[in-house]
Amino acid sequence: MKILKQNKTAIVTGGASGIGWAITEKFIGANIQTVIIGRDQQKLKKAKDKFGKLCIPMACDLSETGRIPDLVEEIESKYGGINILVNNAGINLKKDFLTVSDEEFQQILQTNVAAVFTLSREVSKKMIHQGGGSIINISSMAAVYGLPKVIAYTASKAAIEGMTRAMAVELSPKGIRVNCIAPGFISTDMSAKALNGDKERLQKVLSRTPMGELGKPGDVGDAALFLALESAKYITGVILPVDGGNSIGF
Repeated sequence: MKILKQNKTAIVTGGASGIGWAITEKFIGANIQTVIIGRDQQKLKKAKDKFGKLCIPMACDLSETGRIPDLVEEIESKYGGINILVNNAGINLKKDFLTVSDEEFQQILQTNVAAVFTLSREVSKKMIHQGGGSIINISSMAAVYGLPKVIAYTASKAAIEGMTRAMAVELSPKGIRVNCIAPGFISTDMSAKALNGDKERLQKVLSRTPMGELGKPGDVGDAALFLALESAKYITGVILPVDGGNSIGF
Protein backbone atom coordinates (compact mmCIF):
# COMPACT_ATOMS: atom_id res chain seq x y z
CA MET A 1 0.00 0.00 0.00
CA LYS A 2 1.35 3.41 -0.95
CA ILE A 3 1.96 5.69 2.05
CA LEU A 4 1.04 9.32 1.44
CA LYS A 5 3.34 12.05 2.68
CA GLN A 6 1.91 13.59 5.84
CA ASN A 7 1.56 17.31 5.30
CA LYS A 8 -1.20 18.54 7.61
CA THR A 9 -1.64 18.84 11.36
CA ALA A 10 -5.03 18.82 13.06
CA ILE A 11 -6.25 19.39 16.60
CA VAL A 12 -9.30 17.41 17.69
CA THR A 13 -10.61 18.21 21.15
CA GLY A 14 -12.28 15.29 22.86
CA GLY A 15 -10.56 13.15 20.25
CA ALA A 16 -10.22 10.04 22.41
CA SER A 17 -13.87 9.00 22.58
CA GLY A 18 -17.20 8.98 20.75
CA ILE A 19 -17.50 11.33 17.79
CA GLY A 20 -14.03 12.71 18.47
CA TRP A 21 -12.52 9.23 18.20
CA ALA A 22 -14.25 8.73 14.86
CA ILE A 23 -12.97 12.07 13.55
CA THR A 24 -9.46 11.20 14.70
CA GLU A 25 -9.70 7.84 12.95
CA LYS A 26 -10.77 9.47 9.66
CA PHE A 27 -8.04 12.10 9.84
CA ILE A 28 -5.31 9.59 10.55
CA GLY A 29 -6.63 7.42 7.75
CA ALA A 30 -6.05 10.44 5.49
CA ASN A 31 -2.48 10.76 6.82
CA ILE A 32 -3.18 13.87 8.88
CA GLN A 33 -1.07 14.25 12.01
CA THR A 34 -3.71 14.62 14.72
CA VAL A 35 -3.26 16.11 18.17
CA ILE A 36 -6.04 14.88 20.44
CA ILE A 37 -6.81 16.85 23.57
CA GLY A 38 -8.71 15.43 26.52
CA ARG A 39 -8.79 15.08 30.29
CA ASP A 40 -8.79 11.28 30.62
CA GLN A 41 -5.25 9.91 30.44
CA GLN A 42 -6.42 6.33 29.97
CA LYS A 43 -8.61 7.23 27.00
CA LEU A 44 -5.79 9.24 25.46
CA LYS A 45 -3.40 6.31 25.82
CA LYS A 46 -5.95 3.93 24.29
CA ALA A 47 -6.29 6.21 21.28
CA LYS A 48 -2.53 6.50 20.90
CA ASP A 49 -2.13 2.72 21.06
CA LYS A 50 -4.83 2.32 18.42
CA PHE A 51 -3.81 5.02 15.95
CA GLY A 52 -0.02 5.02 16.22
CA LYS A 53 2.58 7.66 15.48
CA LEU A 54 0.31 10.16 13.73
CA CYS A 55 -1.81 10.41 16.89
CA ILE A 56 -0.43 12.81 19.48
CA PRO A 57 -2.28 12.80 22.83
CA MET A 58 -2.17 15.87 25.05
CA ALA A 59 -3.87 16.03 28.43
CA CYS A 60 -5.54 19.33 29.22
CA ASP A 61 -8.75 20.53 30.85
CA LEU A 62 -9.86 23.10 28.29
CA SER A 63 -12.37 24.60 30.71
CA GLU A 64 -9.28 26.15 32.33
CA THR A 65 -9.09 28.66 29.49
CA GLY A 66 -6.02 30.40 30.89
CA ARG A 67 -3.96 27.34 29.92
CA ILE A 68 -4.99 27.41 26.26
CA PRO A 69 -2.55 30.00 24.83
CA ASP A 70 0.46 28.09 26.17
CA LEU A 71 -1.04 24.82 24.92
CA VAL A 72 -1.36 26.18 21.38
CA GLU A 73 2.20 27.52 21.49
CA GLU A 74 3.44 24.09 22.57
CA ILE A 75 1.57 22.30 19.80
CA GLU A 76 2.90 24.65 17.13
CA SER A 77 6.49 24.52 18.38
CA LYS A 78 6.57 20.74 18.67
CA TYR A 79 4.44 19.59 15.76
CA GLY A 80 4.41 22.38 13.18
CA GLY A 81 1.71 24.61 11.78
CA ILE A 82 -1.90 23.92 12.73
CA ASN A 83 -4.02 23.41 9.60
CA ILE A 84 -7.24 22.06 11.08
CA LEU A 85 -9.07 22.58 14.36
CA VAL A 86 -12.08 20.51 15.38
CA ASN A 87 -13.88 21.85 18.44
CA ASN A 88 -15.57 18.64 19.49
CA ALA A 89 -15.12 18.39 23.26
CA GLY A 90 -18.28 19.00 25.25
CA ILE A 91 -20.19 17.97 28.33
CA ASN A 92 -23.90 17.50 28.97
CA LEU A 93 -26.24 17.57 31.92
CA LYS A 94 -29.66 15.90 31.87
CA LYS A 95 -31.69 17.59 34.57
CA ASP A 96 -35.02 19.35 35.00
CA PHE A 97 -34.79 23.05 34.18
CA LEU A 98 -36.03 24.15 37.60
CA THR A 99 -33.35 22.17 39.41
CA VAL A 100 -30.30 23.29 37.38
CA SER A 101 -28.05 25.44 39.55
CA ASP A 102 -26.22 28.55 38.39
CA GLU A 103 -22.95 26.70 38.89
CA GLU A 104 -24.05 23.75 36.74
CA PHE A 105 -25.24 26.05 33.98
CA GLN A 106 -21.97 27.99 33.99
CA GLN A 107 -19.90 24.81 34.00
CA ILE A 108 -21.52 23.64 30.75
CA LEU A 109 -21.03 27.04 29.11
CA GLN A 110 -17.41 27.21 30.28
CA THR A 111 -16.51 23.91 28.63
CA ASN A 112 -18.80 24.02 25.59
CA VAL A 113 -18.57 27.71 24.67
CA ALA A 114 -15.79 29.63 26.44
CA ALA A 115 -13.16 26.98 25.73
CA VAL A 116 -14.19 26.85 22.06
CA PHE A 117 -13.89 30.63 21.81
CA THR A 118 -10.45 30.78 23.43
CA LEU A 119 -8.99 27.84 21.54
CA SER A 120 -10.36 29.10 18.21
CA ARG A 121 -8.97 32.59 18.85
CA GLU A 122 -5.50 31.31 19.66
CA VAL A 123 -5.38 28.81 16.77
CA SER A 124 -6.72 31.43 14.35
CA LYS A 125 -3.76 33.67 15.12
CA LYS A 126 -1.45 30.85 14.02
CA MET A 127 -3.53 30.02 10.94
CA ILE A 128 -3.54 33.64 9.76
CA HIS A 129 0.23 33.79 10.10
CA GLN A 130 0.67 30.64 8.01
CA GLY A 131 -1.89 31.66 5.35
CA GLY A 132 -5.11 29.88 6.31
CA GLY A 133 -6.77 26.82 7.74
CA SER A 134 -10.06 25.14 8.55
CA ILE A 135 -12.03 25.27 11.79
CA ILE A 136 -14.90 22.85 12.39
CA ASN A 137 -17.24 23.27 15.33
CA ILE A 138 -19.53 20.50 16.54
CA SER A 139 -23.07 21.53 17.38
CA SER A 140 -26.19 19.42 17.99
CA MET A 141 -29.83 19.13 17.06
CA ALA A 142 -30.37 20.60 20.52
CA ALA A 143 -29.53 23.97 18.98
CA VAL A 144 -32.65 23.67 16.82
CA TYR A 145 -35.14 21.77 18.96
CA GLY A 146 -36.61 22.55 22.34
CA LEU A 147 -35.34 19.39 24.02
CA PRO A 148 -36.40 18.89 27.64
CA LYS A 149 -33.93 18.49 30.49
CA VAL A 150 -30.87 19.82 28.64
CA ILE A 151 -31.22 23.59 29.04
CA ALA A 152 -27.51 24.34 29.49
CA TYR A 153 -26.39 22.03 26.68
CA THR A 154 -29.03 23.54 24.38
CA ALA A 155 -27.86 27.07 25.18
CA SER A 156 -24.24 26.10 24.56
CA LYS A 157 -24.89 24.54 21.16
CA ALA A 158 -27.06 27.44 20.00
CA ALA A 159 -24.10 29.66 20.91
CA ILE A 160 -21.74 27.47 18.88
CA GLU A 161 -23.85 27.86 15.75
CA GLY A 162 -23.98 31.63 16.15
CA MET A 163 -20.24 31.76 16.78
CA THR A 164 -19.63 29.68 13.65
CA ARG A 165 -21.33 32.26 11.45
CA ALA A 166 -19.65 35.21 13.16
CA MET A 167 -16.23 33.56 12.98
CA ALA A 168 -16.71 32.68 9.31
CA VAL A 169 -17.51 36.28 8.38
CA GLU A 170 -14.41 37.61 10.14
CA LEU A 171 -11.95 34.84 9.39
CA SER A 172 -12.80 33.70 5.85
CA PRO A 173 -11.26 36.84 4.26
CA LYS A 174 -8.08 35.85 6.10
CA GLY A 175 -8.06 32.37 4.57
CA ILE A 176 -9.70 30.47 7.43
CA ARG A 177 -12.86 28.56 6.63
CA VAL A 178 -15.19 28.02 9.59
CA ASN A 179 -17.98 25.47 9.45
CA CYS A 180 -20.12 23.49 11.86
CA ILE A 181 -21.47 19.95 11.94
CA ALA A 182 -24.77 19.41 13.72
CA PRO A 183 -25.01 15.70 14.51
CA GLY A 184 -28.43 14.25 15.03
CA PHE A 185 -28.84 11.29 17.33
CA ILE A 186 -25.57 9.39 17.07
CA SER A 187 -24.85 6.13 18.86
CA THR A 188 -22.29 7.19 21.50
CA ASP A 189 -21.84 6.85 25.24
CA MET A 190 -23.26 10.36 25.70
CA SER A 191 -26.41 9.60 23.72
CA ALA A 192 -26.78 6.28 25.53
CA LYS A 193 -27.01 8.14 28.84
CA ALA A 194 -29.80 10.29 27.42
CA LEU A 195 -31.74 7.51 25.68
CA ASN A 196 -31.13 4.26 27.56
CA GLY A 197 -33.90 3.62 30.03
CA ASP A 198 -36.10 6.21 28.31
CA LYS A 199 -37.93 4.14 25.69
CA GLU A 200 -40.42 6.90 24.97
CA ARG A 201 -37.65 9.36 24.15
CA LEU A 202 -35.82 6.81 21.98
CA GLN A 203 -38.99 5.96 20.07
CA LYS A 204 -39.68 9.63 19.47
CA VAL A 205 -36.17 10.07 18.09
CA LEU A 206 -36.47 7.13 15.71
CA SER A 207 -40.02 7.91 14.60
CA ARG A 208 -39.09 11.34 13.32
CA THR A 209 -35.82 10.23 11.69
CA PRO A 210 -36.61 9.33 8.06
CA MET A 211 -33.69 6.90 7.88
CA GLY A 212 -35.12 5.12 10.94
CA GLU A 213 -31.93 4.54 12.91
CA LEU A 214 -29.30 6.26 15.01
CA GLY A 215 -26.24 7.51 13.19
CA LYS A 216 -22.73 6.21 13.71
CA PRO A 217 -19.78 8.32 14.87
CA GLY A 218 -18.04 7.60 11.58
CA ASP A 219 -20.81 9.43 9.73
CA VAL A 220 -19.74 12.61 11.50
CA GLY A 221 -16.08 11.73 10.95
CA ASP A 222 -16.62 11.55 7.19
CA ALA A 223 -18.29 14.98 7.21
CA ALA A 224 -15.46 16.47 9.25
CA LEU A 225 -12.82 15.11 6.88
CA PHE A 226 -14.68 16.59 3.91
CA LEU A 227 -14.97 20.03 5.52
CA ALA A 228 -11.34 19.97 6.65
CA LEU A 229 -9.79 19.48 3.23
CA GLU A 230 -9.58 21.24 -0.12
CA SER A 231 -12.65 19.36 -1.35
CA ALA A 232 -14.62 21.96 0.64
CA LYS A 233 -12.46 24.95 -0.30
CA TYR A 234 -15.46 27.14 -1.22
CA ILE A 235 -17.59 26.22 1.78
CA THR A 236 -17.65 28.39 4.88
CA GLY A 237 -20.17 29.42 7.50
CA VAL A 238 -22.44 26.41 7.02
CA ILE A 239 -24.22 24.34 9.65
CA LEU A 240 -24.23 20.81 8.21
CA PRO A 241 -26.77 18.42 9.74
CA VAL A 242 -25.61 14.80 9.90
CA ASP A 243 -28.83 13.41 11.24
CA GLY A 244 -30.50 10.91 8.93
CA GLY A 245 -33.08 13.58 8.10
CA ASN A 246 -34.15 14.09 11.71
CA SER A 247 -34.17 17.87 11.40
CA ILE A 248 -36.70 17.71 8.55
CA GLY A 249 -38.67 14.71 9.88
CA PHE A 250 -42.27 14.92 11.02
